[in-house]
Amino acid sequence: MANDLQIVAGNAQQLLQLVTFHVGGEGFAVEVASVREIMRLPVITSLPNAPAYVDGIINLRGGVIPIISLRERFGLSAVENDSHTRIMVMTVGEKVVGFRVDAVSEVIRVPQAQLQPPPPLVAAGGGRQCVTGVIDRGERLLIVLDTEQLLLLSELDWEAHAA
Repeated sequence: MANDLQIVAGNAQQLLQLVTFHVGGEGFAVEVASVREIMRLPVITSLPNAPAYVDGIINLRGGVIPIISLRERFGLSAVENDSHTRIMVMTVGEKVVGFRVDAVSEVIRVPQAQLQPPPPLVAAGGGRQCVTGVIDRGERLLIVLDTEQLLLLSELDWEAHAA
């Protein structure tokens, strides 16, 4: 997490730096520190017997990384990739993983105080541990994701699928 401080009316306030993106018409965000790069959609090699949300693997500068479709991971129907489709390459713990998203929007800086906890029903639901909070952006809500939890859920599902 960034340690930026902003002085607002004499109060020091910690800022969150987030990369915003879209999946299925909804806005999401992750901490900028976890994003290594954002790339156009490369050729993805399919893996046999992989769960539906695993698009396959790619070679990224000599390293093979898995590509996870956030659209599929969130249970949304598949759509054709277009010129806005991107792979967000992220460092999650010790792993490098690519997440396919519909579009990447921008990097924003918002005060930590604007991050509201997810509603209890969402937080208690199965597989919703990856939602760390919500930011009200006026006309829309922005869902902030915890990439470590998102990957952990994917790995657990994959292991269950392979068993």
